[in-house]
Amino acid sequence: MKKIAVLGSTGSIGTQTLDVVSRRPDDYEIVGLAAGANVDLLLEQARRFKPQWVSVGSEDAAARVRSELPADVRVVHGERGLRQIAGESGANYVVCALVGSLGLTSTLAAIEAGADIGLANKETLVTAGHLVMSRAKEKGVSILPVDSEHSAIFQCLNGEPAKAVKRLMLTASGGSFRDLGREQLKNVTVEDALKHPNWSMGAKVTIDSATMANKGLEVIEAHWLFDLPYDRIDVVLHPESIVHSMVEFVDTSVMAQLGNPDMRVPIQYALTYPERVDSPASPLDLLKQGTLHFKQMSFERYPCLRLAYEAGRAGGTATTVFNAANEVAVARFLKGEISFLAIEDTIERALARHAPVPAPSLEAILEADAWARREAEAAR
Repeated sequence: MKKIAVLGSTGSIGTQTLDVVSRRPDDYEIVGLAAGANVDLLLEQARRFKPQWVSVGSEDAAARVRSELPADVRVVHGERGLRQIAGESGANYVVCALVGSLGLTSTLAAIEAGADIGLANKETLVTAGHLVMSRAKEKGVSILPVDSEHSAIFQCLNGEPAKAVKRLMLTASGGSFRDLGREQLKNVTVEDALKHPNWSMGAKVTIDSATMANKGLEVIEAHWLFDLPYDRIDVVLHPESIVHSMVEFVDTSVMAQLGNPDMRVPIQYALTYPERVDSPASPLDLLKQGTLHFKQMSFERYPCLRLAYEAGRAGGTATTVFNAANEVAVARFLKGEISFLAIEDTIERALARHAPVPAPSLEAILEADAWARREAEAAR
């Protein structure tokens, strides 16, 4: 039986993970749940799944949770609480579904504890891919991708030798504004940006999809997960989100993984790998779907994707700065402080002012992260 801790249990990936787990109670035990400020939902989850450990964002929230759960439940809070859930709860499998760079130290704690990782937090590898992947290898820990694109590539590569792979092709829906030109983006609203045409996701990821920063983060994550250089990782626009990604092999064969947009499928595969089991998702009917479309990606239309490639090729702390500046810029856009197009300007400014540190230590990564956040907060 897998003993599972879910970091980010009240978010989109977290709630769907618990839905998958609930359908196979004999296979899984939830030993830890971690959330931020959504205490009501966390309490509901804790009463249903009865974990031994629970973490929340603040001390005040922790006090409330303690008052409403049995006394034998260990309640912790903050970033330290995340690390405790990941490394001390007894979990042998940790689903990291946190949003942003918050997932880094808790993922490292899970690796140190010898737990396998179901990774939905792409920022962990974007920020410190060299540290995470090397330490996972040293500890014999598996990192299984939960993002639909990386899960698709993982499935296509299954059983294939590295020398047979020519390139990876990540697919992108184009986000909320895929039918708008640059001029039309000047006055878009937060409400407009949050209307993703295919997926139901949290606010931050939905905005990232509209700017294509999310796909940039996925490119960097793919570089670390699959150990390929950036010139062998491409992005293709695919509005239907049916083909979740593709791999081209040296013999010109292209392998793709297809399915209806439902995150429970990659979540379940990460939990059950190498086995496949019945899924709650609706089966894909290609005859009903009719047609699939693919378009070339434009760096001019989506500058955030260009900046991600540039940061990835620069290496070191450049990707940390890309991620941190983007997180702050998106938060400021959601609060109405800056315009939609100012998100990309904020990232570009931070990267232009940063001198990347090669092969950085965790301390250097955290310093670069903090610096980029200050730069992004000050941008106008």
